[in-house]
Amino acid sequence: MGMDMEEEQESGAPQDSEWPELEKAERLARGAALKWASGIFYSPKQLTRLDRYRSREAQRMCSIESRIKSTVQSYLESVQTGLEQLGLALKEVQEAREALAEAQGALRSQAEAAHNLQPLRELADQHGQLQAVTLLLPQLLAVPEAVARTQALIKGNRFLEAYEVLRELEQLRDEVLEPMGGPELALFEGLAPLGEELGLAVGKVVGSARQLARDDPALLVAAVRVAEFEEERDAQLQSPSPGRPRAWRQRCLGALQRALEEAYFEAPAPTPSGLAGHLAALREALPAELALAEALVAPCCPGEYGIVKLWAHTLHLGLCQHLQRLLDSEDLGTQDIFTLLHWALHIYPGPDMMGHPDLSPEADISELEPLLSPEAVDLLEKTYTEKLKLSIAEWLQKALDGEVAEWLREQKPDIDPEGFYHSSLPSVVLQILDENIRVTAVISTSLQDRIYSMALKELGTFLRSLIKALERFSQEHLRDASRPHHYVPYLLACLNHYAALSSSVSLLQPIGVSTATGVSATIDTALGDFKRKICKLILDALLEELQPMFVALPSRQWLSSQVMLDSVCEQVANFCSGFSRVRSPMAQMLLAESERAVVLEYLRGLMQGKLVCRNSTERMQASERMLQDSAQLRELFLSLELEESAQTGAVLGALQELFRLQDPALLSLEVSSFLHKFPDVSEEHIGALLDVRGDVSREQRQVVLETMRANPPPSPPPDGHRPLFSLVPVPSPPLAFCFSAGTCS
Repeated sequence: MGMDMEEEQESGAPQDSEWPELEKAERLARGAALKWASGIFYSPKQLTRLDRYRSREAQRMCSIESRIKSTVQSYLESVQTGLEQLGLALKEVQEAREALAEAQGALRSQAEAAHNLQPLRELADQHGQLQAVTLLLPQLLAVPEAVARTQALIKGNRFLEAYEVLRELEQLRDEVLEPMGGPELALFEGLAPLGEELGLAVGKVVGSARQLARDDPALLVAAVRVAEFEEERDAQLQSPSPGRPRAWRQRCLGALQRALEEAYFEAPAPTPSGLAGHLAALREALPAELALAEALVAPCCPGEYGIVKLWAHTLHLGLCQHLQRLLDSEDLGTQDIFTLLHWALHIYPGPDMMGHPDLSPEADISELEPLLSPEAVDLLEKTYTEKLKLSIAEWLQKALDGEVAEWLREQKPDIDPEGFYHSSLPSVVLQILDENIRVTAVISTSLQDRIYSMALKELGTFLRSLIKALERFSQEHLRDASRPHHYVPYLLACLNHYAALSSSVSLLQPIGVSTATGVSATIDTALGDFKRKICKLILDALLEELQPMFVALPSRQWLSSQVMLDSVCEQVANFCSGFSRVRSPMAQMLLAESERAVVLEYLRGLMQGKLVCRNSTERMQASERMLQDSAQLRELFLSLELEESAQTGAVLGALQELFRLQDPALLSLEVSSFLHKFPDVSEEHIGALLDVRGDVSREQRQVVLETMRANPPPSPPPDGHRPLFSLVPVPSPPLAFCFSAGTCS
């Protein structure tokens, strides 16, 4: 058995190299057989049955071999049958090849015959074309007449008939060209220009739709129908053809747009003086034009034309370009800029024009760009502001010149019904500014904001000019005290100007417009400078009158008589009587400043050191005189209706305590008390007062001054307290020399 297996292995070796799968299967089969055999014959008892197994396996092998032989025989029979069929097929292919060769020869002979018949075929085609042309010859002969007739119909505006003839001619041309298949006959060369002529005539008539809709709507309808017939023929084209599409609908729409633009926007731009009239005419004409389009033109045209929308958009775009050309070519003045902005931003989109309730919804222009772009509006507002600034400056200067001219009159300022000095200057200034601010509210908040800021700046400039005018007015008075004739009354009138201006500046501010912090601060500063300048000039005039009277203060005459202060009070009363023409609270402020100026002048006189008390009697007289003077000044200004709390004359009552004190050793305490009441008093002031007292030794004086230095600095003055002594100069003490005057001579 082992030898058989080896023989099988040797005989199957070539197959193993050619069929790896077969080799693998055979190894598996042999392994399985060996495993089976080892299991069966492992027991010695099984060996007795070996012959029986061998006999059974031999039978099985015979059966398998017989089945293999049967299968192989079946395959061999099938192969034989296939070979027989392939032989038959080869025979049929050879027969088909021979038939094809015969057919190819016949085809070559037929091609030569067809080539010989080509002239005959061409002749037949020409005969067919000639036959077709012969049939259409009567119509072809009538073509020139039809062309001339069509031209006459076009000139006579009989468009539907002209179009019918033209269409028949074009149809005849197509019928002739189709069988001929060649180039167009010279007979039909005039059809293309004829069609173009009809198209131009139709476009021209449609361009006159605004007039024809009133006078001859039938002609307009005929022209539109011709254009629509051509539009339908263009839509039916399967492929482009010469001269088509004609697009006569677009030509008609373009003619309508050009007619509108020429009617309203092709004329020369109006001069700046005529801009308002030009815009007013457009205000009337454009809504009427849209109403005409809706009522008369639209019914004559198909709905696809959107006549009202076309009218509105064409007018809007044309107006945009028209206004831009106007802005580029003209230098508009303030009134024209204002008119243009108001018209473009409010009138045009408003209910009087494009927002009119009777207009068709198709006339809506809300989705289109505005007439003036935001950049153009901003530029116009800036230009308007700059030009208006120049005008306002000129108006304010004229008002100021008129006011200054009144100052030089020989009569006092005018008095209003309430008894106060009055001038039209504040009302003129405020009216100029207010009118120009308020009127811009109809344009835009941004423009009103610009004008408001500009107006405040110009008001500040005007106030500075007014201050300079007051300075010149004062210099004129200093050169000649008799001129101007009523110097102080006009200064008092200017103080009323301040009251009117300061109380009315806030009224200039429009609702919803904020004031720039810098501009507001500038106005407040200018008003404050104006008020201070007037007050200074008035007080200078008062002191100019009082100066000669204070020359004798202090003096021996002052100690023994109150005539000097009586004259001062009389002069002050006369001067301040004019304050009744000033409105409150300026009148009270002037009284307070006048009282303070008198007290300061009084203190300046004391500090000059012109008087030194020789004994206690004179010191007591000085104390009594200052006490009486303080009371007299208090009564004077009380009579002038200045409240005692606003007066500063109490300083004289405090000063007299320094002179009433008998023991100079106690001056330190008195000076400390005085310093507490008047913290701005200095050592120089106290030293000057001690010099007037005349009985203070150098040691006592040093103690007083050291006491002042040793005391802590006084607390800040209470609110409303104004310094006195810091405004009073102290003369420098004379230099002390160690040698007598004669030594250096």
